Amino acid sequence: MRITIKAWRQSDPSSPGHFESYTLDDATPEMSLLDVLDRLNDRLVAEGAEPVAFDSDCREGVCGSCGVMVNDRPHGPTPNTPSCRQHLRQFGDITHLKLEPLRANAFPVVRDLVVDRSALDRVIEAGGHVGLDAGQAPDADAVPVGHDVAETALDFAACIGCGACVAACPNGAAHLFAGAKLLHLAALTAGRAERGRRARAITGQLDRDFGPCSTYGECATVCPAGIGLDAVAGVNREAIRFAFRRKAD
Repeated sequence: MRITIKAWRQSDPSSPGHFESYTLDDATPEMSLLDVLDRLNDRLVAEGAEPVAFDSDCREGVCGSCGVMVNDRPHGPTPNTPSCRQHLRQFGDITHLKLEPLRANAFPVVRDLVVDRSALDRVIEAGGHVGLDAGQAPDADAVPVGHDVAETALDFAACIGCGACVAACPNGAAHLFAGAKLLHLAALTAGRAERGRRARAITGQLDRDFGPCSTYGECATVCPAGIGLDAVAGVNREAIRFAFRRKAD
């Protein structure tokens, strides 16, 4: 199987980038996108050339580190699937791959296909956590959580922080990511005490690092966790709830 790869090459954040074309003649349908990059890099190293830098870790669709743009789409042509789980057999007649780093103002390029996604970390630092008294852990049944509430919280907690939603959004918004964190923690007893402060902190961080959400909806189609647009709606809902409760106080 012959694959033509047009990969973005950029040596460091301050250098201009460019595309370089490569051809693999020994690709197979079973290969994932990262397997293709591995095969290409094996050849480049053997030839004494610089390998293409890219992020990966678990390669099981859990860690969220592998995100790249494939033919102008975050992760690749298969919806709601991370880059490491995109296999050539899913690409149909596509034999030309344009590989770029995730394109978003909030994600500066570090090198080649590697971007700095610390803007997402700053959202978590702002409010994606709960404050609990240190000490002995309470019994698991001490604070009962209903089945439906637990399932809802787990659905939103499934976000792997890959950043594809930001790259897919024409505005570079991170509302799907932030909404998943807000609604996950708001659903559980441990997160309710700081619910208002969390909404203010996270929405403030969104305004500083990301663009505004215009509900285009592209984010939900690329999310590997299948998080829906109700997470986006949750951002405004949590912010409005905080504003009204503050006025009432």
